[in-house]
Amino acid sequence: MSPSCQWTIGRDDSARARECAERCTMGLFPAHEDRMDLVRGFPPTRHSALVSVRSADATERARGLATLSSVYWRPVYSYLRFRWRRPHEDAADLAQEFFTELVENDLLSRFDPSRARLRTYLRVCIDGLVSNHDKAAGRQKRGGGVEPVPFDFEDAREELERVADTVQSPESLFEKQWARGVFATALRRLRDACAQAGKAGHYALLEQYDLDDARPTYAELAQRFGIAVTDVTNRLFRVRRELRHVVLEVLRELTASEEEFLEEARALLGEDAA
Repeated sequence: MSPSCQWTIGRDDSARARECAERCTMGLFPAHEDRMDLVRGFPPTRHSALVSVRSADATERARGLATLSSVYWRPVYSYLRFRWRRPHEDAADLAQEFFTELVENDLLSRFDPSRARLRTYLRVCIDGLVSNHDKAAGRQKRGGGVEPVPFDFEDAREELERVADTVQSPESLFEKQWARGVFATALRRLRDACAQAGKAGHYALLEQYDLDDARPTYAELAQRFGIAVTDVTNRLFRVRRELRHVVLEVLRELTASEEEFLEEARALLGEDAA
């Protein structure tokens, strides 16, 4: 995957990630038992973004921060807007500052997965950042050793202001944005992997059937792509299965223990999973 793709979060991709997150319990993923079989059977290899963010190696640190922030930048920005009532520009500045402090102050060294989920811990860190924030000093400090990342705050602003009246709580919005961030990252990785494998058409099938607003029939897709209906069925099965693997891969990178990983998998893929 091209590193630049981590930051190319366009309006269409973001909307599709939201759609994907909403559909994950509506048929895009298999039945509950199969989902948890998949979770339990996933390889235990852990390429932890949490460890990478704390690495002394600048390249590895940047890789970890890229993964972490690609999932969490929208939750952080929306939490600052709704929990702390910060206007758009202040929230965008503080979100950038948050990820800078995460690295410079080694905030993840204090994270204990036995006491809280990562996203709960990060919310506490945001609360601390805002409570102690000195805007002038903060803005001077931002960028000191950590490159700011080009998040699409304007897109996030427009969307949040459209749904402001329907938000139940800043915490629930944080949770939804987290799920969306996981799927957005997974979809980008899957798209790039399909392209590199010469199977861009598989991803296009997923986009048109599972992610677009208007869902075509298998027969319509077969006609569009010039393939048999059975090929549509088989390719969709394979690309959905691969998406599940990538979603779990992202979750594994964003958790610090096997127990936390399973809890997050249950939170995202099934409430009653044991």
